[in-house]
Formats: sequence, structure tokens, C-alpha cells
Amino acid sequence: MKAPLFLLIAVHALTGLHAEPAKPDPAQLTLARIFTDKEFDEEKMPSLKWSKISASYFTLEKPAEGKDGKDLVQNHVETGKQTILTSAKALTPKGEKKPLTVDSFEFNADESKALLFTHTKKVWRKNTRGDYWLLDLATKALTKLGGDAAPSTLMFAKFSPDGSRVAFVRKNNLQVQGLADLKITALTTDGSHTLINGTSDWVNEEELSLRDCYRWSPDGKQLLLWQFDTKGVKRFSLINQTDGTYPRITTFPYPKAGEKNSATRLGIIAATGSIITWLKVPGDPREHYLPHAEWTPDGKSVLLQQFNRLQNTLRVFLADPTTGETRLILTETDPAWIDNDNPIRWIGDDFLWLSERRGWRHAYRATLSGKLTPITTGPFDVIEVTKVNDVKNGDLYFYASPENPTQRYLYRASLEGSGEAQRLSPADQPGTHTYNFSEDTRWAIHTHSSFSSPPVVDLITLPEHLTKRTLKPQTKLREKLAALNLPKTQFLRVDIGEGIQADAWIMTPAHLDPQRKHPLLMNVYGEPAGQTVKDSWGGQKMLWHAMLAQQGCVIASVDTRGTPAPKGRDWRKAAHLQLGILNAREEAVGVRALLKQFTFLDPQRVGIWGWSGGGTSSLDAIFQYPDLYRTAIAVAPVPDRRLYDTIYEERYMGLPKDQLKAYTAGSPITRAKSLQGHLLLIHGIGDDNVHYQGVEKLINELIIHNKAFTVMPYPNRDHAINIGKGTSRHLYELMTSYLKEHL
Repeated sequence: MKAPLFLLIAVHALTGLHAEPAKPDPAQLTLARIFTDKEFDEEKMPSLKWSKISASYFTLEKPAEGKDGKDLVQNHVETGKQTILTSAKALTPKGEKKPLTVDSFEFNADESKALLFTHTKKVWRKNTRGDYWLLDLATKALTKLGGDAAPSTLMFAKFSPDGSRVAFVRKNNLQVQGLADLKITALTTDGSHTLINGTSDWVNEEELSLRDCYRWSPDGKQLLLWQFDTKGVKRFSLINQTDGTYPRITTFPYPKAGEKNSATRLGIIAATGSIITWLKVPGDPREHYLPHAEWTPDGKSVLLQQFNRLQNTLRVFLADPTTGETRLILTETDPAWIDNDNPIRWIGDDFLWLSERRGWRHAYRATLSGKLTPITTGPFDVIEVTKVNDVKNGDLYFYASPENPTQRYLYRASLEGSGEAQRLSPADQPGTHTYNFSEDTRWAIHTHSSFSSPPVVDLITLPEHLTKRTLKPQTKLREKLAALNLPKTQFLRVDIGEGIQADAWIMTPAHLDPQRKHPLLMNVYGEPAGQTVKDSWGGQKMLWHAMLAQQGCVIASVDTRGTPAPKGRDWRKAAHLQLGILNAREEAVGVRALLKQFTFLDPQRVGIWGWSGGGTSSLDAIFQYPDLYRTAIAVAPVPDRRLYDTIYEERYMGLPKDQLKAYTAGSPITRAKSLQGHLLLIHGIGDDNVHYQGVEKLINELIIHNKAFTVMPYPNRDHAINIGKGTSRHLYELMTSYLKEHL
């Protein structure tokens, strides 16, 4: 009997790894080639914006002269000609030696002026705080906006419709600055660390994508804004121990499941400043969410959406901006939950509406009186709307894949709801397609990839889908991949019980010896926020899997019910009140099906790994099915569902006070005492999303039950665990070493 081991801290030595050769075999993948040298990184398109007045798009490109900054370039789609609108050198402010580092840009209506977003800082997920400069494209004059604002404190600057003013958020207040006299008008002054105007709190940003929380009216005379009152919301603290002699503590409102939310409301204020007219939306503002709101095209009303706290009822109101009165026009309900996939998209005076009310996610045309007319019908899901062309006899462009839930294709349907949807993606290009449309939908930047083929980017014409020119052919990457002895990958379906077929893939060594038993490593997510079985390029993670396969491991993945596959409402909503229960059971059934089908798999050497929700699923697997899984790696998991945020957890699991049994059964920590195999826990201590607190509670529970495990805390890293030199390489080297030793 081995001596009990309560806690092992994974250290940098990583003694289980073989030394990598100085000059690697070009046919073999190594951690250095994937994560350090990044030999297999694909060419990426620069961020681009389509012109609204010409057949062209704009990009930031490496400077034609010098090495610092970027040129602002106009790309003409017909000819392929590039015109430098402003050189990097011209973007050097007076008194400065180097040009501005421009992160993004926005144009006014006639594209004569641009707002340049520079010196950006990360706010939780994205860089949304920084400086804004006004660029006059004719004179090349640069003007810094914000007056005496401290560096990197402005957010979400936007031109007024007539281009004479710019609004922005500064220190939780909404302000407007005239571009002629640079005078700043403070529209709100009560913003503080607890009262937020024009942007949002942590949970609404994370789960409802609310960041830019104000809108100009079409005539530029008023603004619509969100306000979040976080008073009474419990705070969470992150401790940064590494950037100074003493700890630095960051504290922010974070409502965990069942706790008090922010009070959210919508208001109207004159662009010149006035008393705010608050919209009279019924219900407790702390027990509802306001995910979307927009001015109607005529500017006479505001269309807004309101979720109840459980997010199984979504109500649409029309509001009078003068009186604040609201009128209910549409109600969507679901016994489980409703996804937040209805940003307001206008079709003339009507708006687009996605609903699963008939068993599949379909598009409808909704009037301002609430009447719905189907645009798409049939036994398939509208995966995502990519463009609404609302000109006369216009079209809806969307992604769907009726025959294969692992793939994505572009379809077009008439906004009038007449005729069947037409597939536009080429039949000879299986895999995943994405499109970035021009304003008139005549052009698009098209990206196509598959599991084994990196993303090729080309410029196409529509609806013919003809390639005008290839922008990113990935020639060098394809040559590198061709030289590799890559494993074989097979997509298949496995029975996960009751005759239900789940999509899966399995990756095997290129020269598999069927007489030899091979270890099996499952990659899992298993929750509504992610799908792992997709016929698309997987980048570094896929290449890491391929490296493991080259070394004799078999890797596989199964998408259980509850994952967001386009297989109908019932498939997705089966996870309601069942997270950690249904998905764990079906994952185990799927693994056993793979072991039965592929006799070269070793049933005594089965491992599982995942990140975030996948980390949680990995814990569920090894705790609930100790006879099946030998090893688990859980990266940034949620061991106790009561420790995650209100919006996500309550959407799928209800309120803890009402669904205590579901929360208990669905939390891995409940079954920690059942651990028999090898467990590696990995987490960033600076994770503001899934807190390290959960892992510490799990550690305590494992200690109570005298269980051996290993843990790797990454100091001050966030949920992605990719900040800091060498972090990604270290993480994957750690996991590789652990698998070699324990799988």
C-alpha cells in the first residue's frame, strides 16, 4: 500500500519529459515547434472594416516606411489596389518620436474622419479602455480627445450621426465632446465604483456581452444608456502577489449563483445634457436582465428586451423615449432556458427574431406589434445570423449544416419567407466556412478550414461565390504540415444510450499497430457554452493532440447532449438542471462505445482532459466513473457550481435555493471522495472568471478524504493561462509530462 499523498505542487523540472533534439525531425511535432517557435501558426487577416460608401475595405498594415506603427490602408476589391490613406509616420503626434500604436478605428459617415483607438488596456476579456485620437484624412491632422482625461481611461468612443460630436465613457460616466470647439459635456456625473453609466459590470459583460452600453439616436439629439447599480452586490478579491513587494488586491462585484445582482435600467438623455428619462420597464431591476436595446429606425421609440432571472422568459417592449412608458409586444418562453442570441437587427421597420418554439432554431420577421412571420423552416437549425440585407426583396444570410452538425455552411433565405433556403458555400469544400460581408453583400471575406486543413482566406463575390483573389493561402503552413507524419482522424457517431447518436472524432497514430494496446485520451467540454467535435482547424491544441498521437496515444472527443450542436432544441435543452450529471453519464457511455468499437484501445489506460467547463467535466468523469478513467487533467474547472456567476449557472441549473439537489449532484466536489485515479488540477490564481477559490475548496475536500493529487497554480494568470513569457509552453509541457507518467 503506497503512502498517502495529499498535495503535490507541479514544478518546472517536469522530469517525465524526454529531451527534445536541437534539430527536430521535420516529420515529428514537438512542444518547442508548436508553442515556442510557433512554426505552425497560420497567417491571419488583419482586423478590417468594410466601407459603407465604396467597394473597398480598410485595414491596418505594416508600414511601407520605417518599422514602427501601422499604415491605414484602403483595399479596393475590384482591382486589388491598396491605397495608403495615412502612413504610420503621419500618425506621430507632435512632440512624439514614434507613431501611435493603433488598436482599432472607426469612420464617420462620409469616411473623411476616423477615430483611432490607441494605448489600449484590457478590461476583463477585451481591450476596451484606452485613448482616442481624431484623424482628419484630408489634412492628416491628429487631435487627442477627452480633454484632461488620464491616459487610457476612455471607452467606446463613437461619432454622432452627423459626425460633429463624439460620445465616450470615462470613469463610468457618459460624456460628449464637440469636434469643432472640443468642449466636453458631461451627460452623467454620478458614476462611481458602484454606479456604472454607459458600460457594464463584470457579470453582464461576461455572460450577456454587454460592454458598449449606450446608443446615439438617429438624429443625434439624444442618447440611450444602460446604468448598473452594483451597491449590495458582494465583492470578490483577486490577490496579485507577483508584481511588487506587497500584494495588490483587485476587488470587484461578482454575484455568485443565488446572490444579489446589480440593478439595471435604461435611460434617455439629451446630447446637450438634461435630466435622464428612465424607461419604465416592469419588474424588479435586480431580478431581470436587459440584454439588448436599440432606437427604432425613425428614432421615435426604443425597442428593448428583458430576461427574467431564470432566463426562461424573454419579453420585448417598445418604449416612448419622451415619457419612458413601455408597451409589451412579444414574449418568448421555454421550459428550460432561452439563449441570448437576438441582438436587434432591423428589416426596414420590422426586426429579425430567432426562436426555437417549433423545435428548431429558426428566423422570423417580427413587426412592432409582435406578429411573427417565418423566414426559415425545416428540420435544421439556424446556427448564426451573419448578415441581413434589408433592401427591397432582401435576403438573410446565415450559417447552417442540416446534414452534418460538425460543419458550418453559408445559406441565404428571402426575408419574405418565400422559397427554400439556398446553400451558397461550395459543395466541394467540406468543413467550416465563415464570412465577413460588405455592406451591400456583393462581396465577402471568406474563410474555409477543416479539421486537417488550415484556414484559407479569400475575397469572393456573392451570390455566385466566385473567388476574386486569395488573401491568405497558408502556403508555408501547408508545406510544413505536408512534411509531418500526421495522425489519422476519423469523424463518427457513437451511441450514448437510448439510441441517441453523438458526434465524435478519433485521432490515431499514422502507423497504428492494431495488435498493440494504445492509451486513450478524451478531450471534453460537455456544457452549453462549447462544442469540441467540429470539422474546423484546431490550431495549437489540435497539433498538441497530434503530437501525442505521434507518440502512441489515441485522442478522441464526443459531444454529449447539452452542447450547442445544431441538432435541435431538445438536444441542447436536455442539459437543463442536469449539468454534471447527464453529460458525465453520456460521456462515459460514449467512451465505452469507443473501447468496444476500437479493440486497439487499452481500457485500463483511459484519460480525460478539458478546460473551463471541460475542466469541470473532467472532474465529473474521474469522480463519478473511477472504474473507467485512470487519469484526468482539469484546467480552470468549477468544482462547486454555487461558486460561479448568477447569469450562467442559473440559466442552466436554476436558483440554488430551488434546485439544491441539482447543484449538489452537479458539482464535482460532492464526489471528490470517490477519486481513485491520477488527478492534475491547473488554475490561474488571477482568474477573474472561474475563481481559484473553487480549486482550493476542492483541495480541502481531497485532503479530508486522504486523496493523492497534483496541482499547478499559475501566479496572476487569468482564465486563458497564456499571459507571461513561456506560460503556454510550460502548461502544455506539464500536461504532456503528466500524461506520459500517469496514462
